[in-house]
Amino acid sequence: MAAKLKKGDKVVVLAGKDKGKEGTIASVSPKTGKAVVDGINMAIRHTKQSQQSQGGRIPQPMPIDLSNLAILDKNGKPTRVGFRTEGDKKVRFAKTTGDVIDA
Repeated sequence: MAAKLKKGDKVVVLAGKDKGKEGTIASVSPKTGKAVVDGINMAIRHTKQSQQSQGGRIPQPMPIDLSNLAILDKNGKPTRVGFRTEGDKKVRFAKTTGDVIDA
């Protein structure tokens, strides 16, 4: 299946403790169906001090399910993603406005 959400997309969280928050996708894992969004779904990781790192309590973004994310269109509204072919290229477009997402 084609990727509806990709790295670098601006998204809004639809469900969960961070509902309504916005951020950009840092990484996507299609195999697990999850994405890591900067500043969203933060958890505290306790790390032991070593010669390279300071250690302590480090906040880290955890993966969130792709079904709980919606891409933002040019108006800043959450939208679903569709696919269409323009010429010989397959492009993503926003269902609300019909605008092409991929530049």
